[in-house]
Amino acid sequence: MKLTPLTRRRLAAFRANKRGSWSLAIFATLFVLSLFAEFIANDRPLLVRYDGRWFTPVFVEYAEEDFSPDLLPTAADYTDPTLAALIHEKGWMLWPAIPYSHRSVVKNLHVPAPAPPSAMNLLGTDDQARDVLARVIYGFRISVLFGFTLTIISSCIGIAAGAIQGYRGGLTDLLFQRFIEIWAGMPQLYLLIILASIITPSFTVLLVFLLLFSWMSLTGVVRAEFLRGRNLDYVRAAKALGVSDVGVMWRHILPNAMVATLTFLPFTLSGSVTILASLDFLGFGLPPGSPSLGELVSQGKNNLQAPWLGLTAFFVLGSLLTLLIFVGEAVRDAFDPRQAPK
Repeated sequence: MKLTPLTRRRLAAFRANKRGSWSLAIFATLFVLSLFAEFIANDRPLLVRYDGRWFTPVFVEYAEEDFSPDLLPTAADYTDPTLAALIHEKGWMLWPAIPYSHRSVVKNLHVPAPAPPSAMNLLGTDDQARDVLARVIYGFRISVLFGFTLTIISSCIGIAAGAIQGYRGGLTDLLFQRFIEIWAGMPQLYLLIILASIITPSFTVLLVFLLLFSWMSLTGVVRAEFLRGRNLDYVRAAKALGVSDVGVMWRHILPNAMVATLTFLPFTLSGSVTILASLDFLGFGLPPGSPSLGELVSQGKNNLQAPWLGLTAFFVLGSLLTLLIFVGEAVRDAFDPRQAPK
């Protein structure tokens, strides 16, 4: 695909911002690695060779009787000394780099949980004897995926609402603005507390609830761009040539409105990640036991005698938000017509 001169100029401006381009590379690398968290941190082996047969526990849940008819028909626990000795007699196991999942309880700790960092647990354990590094990897993934999903869907709704407001104007714009003012004044936290008392919050429930309010973040920007653009000469010319309203909005006004919108997306993403961490910290987020950066913050608050918990939460969340902010600044510079690549 051939790039236009404008697109090449924007890419050059983005690359010229070394802080933003390096932040994007680091964030993309961490996110891609977190997508394969089961291959990095897991309490199941990646591959098992036993008695001439191949097993892939990372994909399939096997029973203990699959390895020996003398064992129970329950899910295989590969950390059990009996099963591990049986497998090693006639084969071998290939473990991931971190032999713990986000729900694994670390056994044989030399000190009561939470245990400090050690060679076995690089970031220590929490107060439930779960490996902190494994929970950070899984929590990073779910936080970023939640942020991406919330940002993309809410942006699409907000852009559509702002486009209709700005293009139609008049009574439509007036009524829509009054609705947004009333809807934005709803007490979100109180509504979430009421919701949490009725049903157990989950990834989907939290996403739908936050979508009800987060779509308004971009509406004002898009509305202003459409109010300005609908009276420009090329828009009037398109209307005179018989182009439909949807065609005018999609092909002629929206591309210009997206310039201002795209500069807000990295900041919206960082806000979405922060929202989930805040709800998890307050206890109104994901179900108990879910890997969460906000839950790690709560662990640090409740276990001041274990400073590695609070420090890990601070550095992980701080680094994640810093990377997103730097990327947002680079995107803003790339779409700024006053900025020229150095």
